Amino acid sequence: MSQRFRILGRSTVYSGFTTLEVADLEVTFQSGEVRRIRREIETHGSGAAILPFDPVRRVAVMVRQLRVPIAVAGEDDAYPLEAIAGLLDVEGEGPEATARREAEEEAGLSVFDMIPVAATYSTPGISTEKLHLFLAEIDIHQARTSAGGGAAEEHEDIEVVVIPLGELAGLADRGELQDLKTFALVQSLRIARPALFADIE
Repeated sequence: MSQRFRILGRSTVYSGFTTLEVADLEVTFQSGEVRRIRREIETHGSGAAILPFDPVRRVAVMVRQLRVPIAVAGEDDAYPLEAIAGLLDVEGEGPEATARREAEEEAGLSVFDMIPVAATYSTPGISTEKLHLFLAEIDIHQARTSAGGGAAEEHEDIEVVVIPLGELAGLADRGELQDLKTFALVQSLRIARPALFADIE
């Protein structure tokens, strides 16, 4: 598809854990009309997310932690069940290495057999975040290296959750998974390994 826009300028209006920019563009609409538009863009870097699962015990290892935006939005549960995830914020570390590191830090798991699922923009209308999604087959007992809970220097307070795959599928089917990356990974596992859910859904 040919580009029908030209970026005229960008300016940073806030910089902290995240960065907020304002971009001015000249856009040619499908009708042929040329218009100037302004958009706000949030940037905090890209990330990696991983859903470790034990196919023998038919469980997945996930996490919960306080998500302030969900709390501010007024949801009843501000500690959503999520796939393990983190930012690509270590120089020279690729998405797979980030996912492995986060599995170790957040859930106390050493993972090896990783299955790439997708690399997608999480909220393309407002954010530059690109999420690299992985599944990981594990033996939960052999993979366990620590209690997890997050990196102390990052002041994380993470609860590790081992959940039966059938229960996880039920949450997805009832629309009770609040986190989009988690929903995508759960459904991807169901498509890739339907036999794991054959007699438990």
